[in-house]
Amino acid sequence: MAAIIINGTAIAKEIREKAAEDTAALVADGYAPPGLATVLVGSNPASEVYVGMKQRTCARLGIESFGRTLPVDASQEDVENVVKELNADPRVNGILVQLPLPKHLDEESVLRTISERKDIDGFHPLNIGRLAQKGREPLFVPCTPDGCMYLLEKTGVEFEGANAVVLGRSNIVGMPAALLLVKRNATVTICHSRTKNLPEVCRSADILIAAVGRVEMVKKDWVKPGAAVIDVGTHRIDDPSKEKGYYLTGDVAFDEVKEVAGAISPSPGGVGPMTIAMLMRNTVRAAKIENGLIKV
Repeated sequence: MAAIIINGTAIAKEIREKAAEDTAALVADGYAPPGLATVLVGSNPASEVYVGMKQRTCARLGIESFGRTLPVDASQEDVENVVKELNADPRVNGILVQLPLPKHLDEESVLRTISERKDIDGFHPLNIGRLAQKGREPLFVPCTPDGCMYLLEKTGVEFEGANAVVLGRSNIVGMPAALLLVKRNATVTICHSRTKNLPEVCRSADILIAAVGRVEMVKKDWVKPGAAVIDVGTHRIDDPSKEKGYYLTGDVAFDEVKEVAGAISPSPGGVGPMTIAMLMRNTVRAAKIENGLIKV
């Protein structure tokens, strides 16, 4: 029996629509619209695309956007001063520093400069620390792993007592995804390049999150029949036979894995749309916190 295909595009649309409704309600009640500031250092083409997508999404939802772009050779002080200015700007509810930063910059120091109340990406050490602690809640959760959890919840996946495997241990996806699964009472294994018997470990998973950054690494025989599989990876593969000259795929060999999984998110069309949708939701949440409408 083929898997349920988890439609991230449709689910993300619902989240964006709710963010637009909440934004309109804030404005109707006399509050300023939520404001999102993006900080881009350098001219990385992928980063420029992502920032442009976020700004266009803000415009569609009624959220104000503020873009700050710095040269690739900007100093640590230059970048942190921009963040401090945005911290002090009452129009800005959320600050997003587009990662990765140029190698000469101290990424952690920049993220630590963002006010925890404007840390809509959820990467401030205080927010990550609260995420890791039992009985404490961060103000914001990192958008991509939060989107993974939302997809699983909307699909009806049971977390309580489930065996969950996270393939990948990045600070952006793998580690926070593992922490979010633990908070939902799953038993979690984090896999990486030194994990022994990797296919066997993955086969033990009721929930498998693939965020390893390797093209179609997860094969059919890596997946337990009926498991829920979330594919975080996105890879551009050159292919002259395609109209665009390339195609996109993920960390999971989708066509074969869908024959054994109980549910699976495709790539593209799964986690990707969720990241920006959760970012918009976090921006609206930040505005509500600032206006005292959410108590923290």
